[in-house]
Amino acid sequence: MADIKSGRLDEARLQQRFAEVYEPLDRHEAHVESDRCYFCYDAPCVTACPTSIDIPLFIREISVGNANGAAKTILDANIMGGMCARVCPTETLCEEVCVREVAEGKPVKIGELQRFATDNLMATTDAHPFTRAAETGKRVAVIGAGPAGLSCAHRLAMHGHDVTIFEALPKPGGLNEFGIAAYKAMDDFAQAEVDFILGIGGIDIEYGKALGNGVSLDTLTADYDATFIGMGLPGTNELGLDGEDADGCIDAVDYIAQLRQSDDLSKLPVGRNVVVIGGGMTAIDIAAQTKLLGAENVTIFYRRGMENMNASQYEQDHAQKHGVTIRQWLQPKALHVTDGAVSGMTFEYTSGTNGSLRGTGETVSVEADQVFKAIGQTPASDLLAAAGITLERGRIAVDANRKTSHVKIWAGGDCVAGGEDLTVVSVEDGKLAAEDIHKMLSA
Repeated sequence: MADIKSGRLDEARLQQRFAEVYEPLDRHEAHVESDRCYFCYDAPCVTACPTSIDIPLFIREISVGNANGAAKTILDANIMGGMCARVCPTETLCEEVCVREVAEGKPVKIGELQRFATDNLMATTDAHPFTRAAETGKRVAVIGAGPAGLSCAHRLAMHGHDVTIFEALPKPGGLNEFGIAAYKAMDDFAQAEVDFILGIGGIDIEYGKALGNGVSLDTLTADYDATFIGMGLPGTNELGLDGEDADGCIDAVDYIAQLRQSDDLSKLPVGRNVVVIGGGMTAIDIAAQTKLLGAENVTIFYRRGMENMNASQYEQDHAQKHGVTIRQWLQPKALHVTDGAVSGMTFEYTSGTNGSLRGTGETVSVEADQVFKAIGQTPASDLLAAAGITLERGRIAVDANRKTSHVKIWAGGDCVAGGEDLTVVSVEDGKLAAEDIHKMLSA
């Protein structure tokens, strides 16, 4: 019988467990850390940053006591610098190539310094750091209020264009609001950052509207001067196993969204034995959080080796520190269902050579009260194809400026071909598209 219940831990204990992973730097700590930077010319950290933040400059500004100037430098390149400082895998981007990391194995804490600067700005002033240009009279539609859409909207509004965002959910923020581990963005930071972005003016959001549900590309291209698609990946991959509709077989993204919107974590039902299938950040996030909620045994099963996991080594280590077990070279074979509810799973051992993967025929079975699917999301291919947009493997094909095959449509974020599942990459997509749209509207 499935052992799933709420209240495994009381609310006070849960609040303690879901506290931020690391305390932010205080002013003195930030000053000391900033002094470690060599302020390299042609700095490798800048090249490694998808949004090309001038990292040596903002760290120098912190070192001389100009934290808000540092924030302006960051936000000029990445308007969501505050959230990216919390969720960006800096250990595999800017910090990995830091000269001090290469020489000493101890990089400058770029992410923590970025958070210090952006948090300081948001805490010490209500004034928006950017001034909106004179209104142009041009109107741009944006589909999706996630990182790509918000980034595009802000840059367009800054150039004086009027922007309307169409968002399917009742709140903005996308995966920053609904899809990341709660302990990565505390104190409703995702919404505070959205409010900050909207502070530029000229941006309206209409909720409960999505492509194919209250919004059509034909209408938008007729009514607006340009359209940006930042809708993410609305569908989810399935295991393709019998019993997948049984109680306890859950989409990890949906559960994380419930957790992020919960006012009382003790009311969330969690199993005693939890199985997570996948190897990306969503798998790590759901595994760590169910363990924090009081699950006794939480195991991630991944079909390849640890070096192939999309989740960084840092994130893997973080989950394991919380007691999560990660098992590799095992793929789902069968779901066990008892009285309409998941009771266990059978996995088949795998082996891989030259990129290929095959089952060995050897299996292992485990008990499970809950099985979380974290095996990726799927694009709205049919809707996009019907609009006449060129697709690549179901996602939107774009050029270097994020323009699609349609003369009035741009796109960015997870919905585009070759897109990476990173907030910072989505922000860059939105920024590049906005600049190209502005160039077109100004011609």
